[in-house]
Amino acid sequence: MRIADLHCDALSKLDRDPKLTWDGPSGSGLDVTAEGLANGNVGLQAFAIWVPAGTAKTPESALRQAELLHEKILSAPGMRLVKSRADVDAVLGPDAAERGALLTLEGADALRGERWALRLLHRLGLRMLGLTWNEANWACDGIMEPRGAGLTKEGRSLVAECEALGILIDVSHISEKGFWETAELARKPFLASHANARAQCPHPRNLTDDQIRALVSANGLIGITFVPFFLQALRPAGIDDVLRHVDHICALGGANHIAFGSDFDGIDTYTLGLAGPGDYSALTDALLARHAEPLVRGWMSGNARRFLTENLK
Repeated sequence: MRIADLHCDALSKLDRDPKLTWDGPSGSGLDVTAEGLANGNVGLQAFAIWVPAGTAKTPESALRQAELLHEKILSAPGMRLVKSRADVDAVLGPDAAERGALLTLEGADALRGERWALRLLHRLGLRMLGLTWNEANWACDGIMEPRGAGLTKEGRSLVAECEALGILIDVSHISEKGFWETAELARKPFLASHANARAQCPHPRNLTDDQIRALVSANGLIGITFVPFFLQALRPAGIDDVLRHVDHICALGGANHIAFGSDFDGIDTYTLGLAGPGDYSALTDALLARHAEPLVRGWMSGNARRFLTENLK
């Protein structure tokens, strides 16, 4: 089955370590490589710009990672920048022959409120934006910020401008208050690109049942992630734990709103059996052993394809 993966941090790794190569063999420092995508039949991979602590949070830092996408990844044979509905169909449709790269921004910190930077990133392919990472910034508090505030005035304006440009809003890391304010403010469907069910694993980064229902009601998308401590708090996580989160979201009415957002290259420890995109086949087999094939096809890429084609310009 063709796969869509809504989140990885390969760009940040490439930025921090220039010796890493996209076209190198799997296991040579990057989880997500050209070889890994081919082995896993990944048709669409979202690549996040994430500026970590210790790196200047400036527009230049974000633009440098966007340039890495164009220079190191899109220059590879068979890779296509996904900016439109037609691009989505070209990489996830039944006759897809290319692989797609979707540029996203994990945390608006580096924009520093500069709308020119947002518009320039959009021209470079940015089509998904998370307002903040775990901490607070000029747009919104993150889920790990103790005060738990919501969107700032500038953050509300950012949501509106993103929707006008055709940039999808990602609520994976924002505070609970920020989530509900975004849900109220948004005029278009939004998503959590990499988050799981808090009822199955009580990590604050995971979504409550009410949040999951709100995403379903908004015709949004939930990318179940392979971060092991978002799957299982008490023991090493495995593929069965991914299935538990799938089943829980299905029980809340979300069967047609499930996708996957691995967070490969953003984690130091791995869920057993899921160490890179080449392992998607094992997850697919496990899902097919318990669920009907049409549902599994939706989770692996169909739901993401529908969401993106309905909401990208």
